[in-house]
Amino acid sequence: MPRPVAVTAEQIRSAVLAMLAEAGDAAPATGARFRQIVSVRKLRARLGVGDPATLARALNTIEAEVVRAGLAEIAIPDIPPDVADLMRTLWQAAVAVQIDDVARLKQSADDSVAAAEAARTDAELRVELLRQEVQDLRTALTARDAELADLRAQHGVLQDRCASLDAQAHECQAALSALAAEQVDRDRAHTAALEAAQHRYEALSKQLLQETAHQREALKKEHAQAASQLKFAERRIAALEGERDRLDSELAHEREARQHAVGEALALKAVNAQQHAQLSDLLRDIAPKPTRTATHAGLATAKRATGGATTKRKGKCPGRPPASVC
Repeated sequence: MPRPVAVTAEQIRSAVLAMLAEAGDAAPATGARFRQIVSVRKLRARLGVGDPATLARALNTIEAEVVRAGLAEIAIPDIPPDVADLMRTLWQAAVAVQIDDVARLKQSADDSVAAAEAARTDAELRVELLRQEVQDLRTALTARDAELADLRAQHGVLQDRCASLDAQAHECQAALSALAAEQVDRDRAHTAALEAAQHRYEALSKQLLQETAHQREALKKEHAQAASQLKFAERRIAALEGERDRLDSELAHEREARQHAVGEALALKAVNAQQHAQLSDLLRDIAPKPTRTATHAGLATAKRATGGATTKRKGKCPGRPPASVC
């Protein structure tokens, strides 16, 4: 709201005196007549501008001056001049006091009016600001209403979506429950199968251990039997070697008679070879595979020893060539 344009005190005084002159009163104006002729509204209408509070304060000052000047010119008839002057002086003093009181009261009232006008102006400004704020709030409220309507529409859509999702969630929960039940059944079946396999494995393990123990016992028996047969073969070999040594000794003593016993020596040699073959077959049959090499080594050693002895005997035949038989 625009503030009123200020006017000078001389402009106000000239306008007031012109309004009093236009009234055409012969006697000086009293306070009531002054307020009847001149008012703030009339003065502002005459000037066209001016702050009402400023105009009111100026009118109070001009009214006091005009009324005081008018009282000084009042005539008192049928009274001596001295008494009249004294009465006039007393009356002027009393009127001056009253005028001062009235002026003070008017000044206070004018100040109150000015404060009220200022408060009204401030209130009008605040009202204007509040109107603007209300307009802004109405605009914001309209936008908020539109947004709220949009949100309500979205809320409806979301509610439908939530209902659909709830239905899907229930279906998924039902499917999950069914899958969980199937998984429990599968786990139970798997556990049962695992327990059965465990029992079967334990039974097979026990059976395998038993069979292994039986095989171990059988192998021990076979090993013991093979060892016994090996000892028998060793004793047989020792006996045969003793027999061979005895025969070699007899042959050494009978070298002189070998020419007469060549046939018998050849026959004895054939018998000896046959016995060695039988012994080898016997050892092959009774000896286990790990000890077969040792037996063959013993037989080969025995054969080499026998051959060596025979060669020596052949070389020692007196009067015979090396290739001849004793």
